[in-house]
Amino acid sequence: MISLPPVAPPESPTPSCLKKQKAASLVLYIALVLLALWVVRDFIAVVAWAGVIAIALWPLLSKVEGSHWFTGRTTLIAALLTLAIALLVVLPVGIGIAQALREARDLSDWFSAAQENGIAMPSFIERLPFGVQQISAWWQANLAQPLRDSAAMKGLHSTTVMTLGRHFGARAVHGVMVFAFMLVTLFVIFQAGPHLSGAILKGVRRGFGDDGAHLVERMAAAVRGTVSGLVVVGFGEGALIGIAYFVTGLPHAALLGLVTAIAAMLPFCAPITFFLAALWLFSQGSVAAAIGLAVFGSVVVFIAEHFVRPVLIGNSTRLPFLLVLFGILGGAETFGLLGLFIGPALMTVLMVLWTDLVQ
Repeated sequence: MISLPPVAPPESPTPSCLKKQKAASLVLYIALVLLALWVVRDFIAVVAWAGVIAIALWPLLSKVEGSHWFTGRTTLIAALLTLAIALLVVLPVGIGIAQALREARDLSDWFSAAQENGIAMPSFIERLPFGVQQISAWWQANLAQPLRDSAAMKGLHSTTVMTLGRHFGARAVHGVMVFAFMLVTLFVIFQAGPHLSGAILKGVRRGFGDDGAHLVERMAAAVRGTVSGLVVVGFGEGALIGIAYFVTGLPHAALLGLVTAIAAMLPFCAPITFFLAALWLFSQGSVAAAIGLAVFGSVVVFIAEHFVRPVLIGNSTRLPFLLVLFGILGGAETFGLLGLFIGPALMTVLMVLWTDLVQ
């Protein structure tokens, strides 16, 4: 019988070898995380939007789950909240499309008449303080004659305009797909409920300690405060300016007020809507109503943007006025619409770091 030599026990790794293994593991983990992020790069914005909405509605979710009517019904709660978010976006868009379809026949008739006879120059152009001759000459050359022979209308059939139309359609389809995936992601987050938030805080606390967990909670409060400030102030501006639309006799005042509210959720976008409405009133000869609407809307927007919104966001995040303003505007410029919520959260990080530094 042949006897095998005894197997020597494995040697314990040296401290330098352990350091190399930990460094190699760290590099491997970072590489895998970056690879995973690259794979799902097209869905990062979807998850970010779902996260922003979930953070904003998390207190409501906790209250609903605490009610005895919905105890243990996390799937039902998630479905109801997700449906509410979908309706909040779909209903205004649907109302606008329905209104446009109702007026499509009148618009088509007007366009057919303009092709045959041209568009008469509005009378208010003659009352402008400057540029009357230039505007009149351009109007007579391009719009006063039948539009089928107008150089301006021929330019609408150019390749560039058709390309822009196709690009807009592709972006619209992409936006619908992003919104659909965002709803699915939001439903999953709501369904996870408190278990998800607890797991996130536990992981952050284990990796970065109690200070890291506190920082994450402050950032979540910043996002929640920003959403509240943008939405609440936006609807407030839309309601007040909508009353002005009704008083000045604008058609479809309720729909215009809703459009203004949506625009007012973005900083300094509401003036676009009420200044266009004021311009329409001016073109109809209602000079006093146009001036009144422009002045009233400017006062409402000035107070809301410079006082009410920064106070709402700053109180929830304990951020100074300038940091709130810089966070919103700088975030929007850097990251687009999503930056409206990311900016104040990053300003919160700077504020926490500065507080820890000076203390």
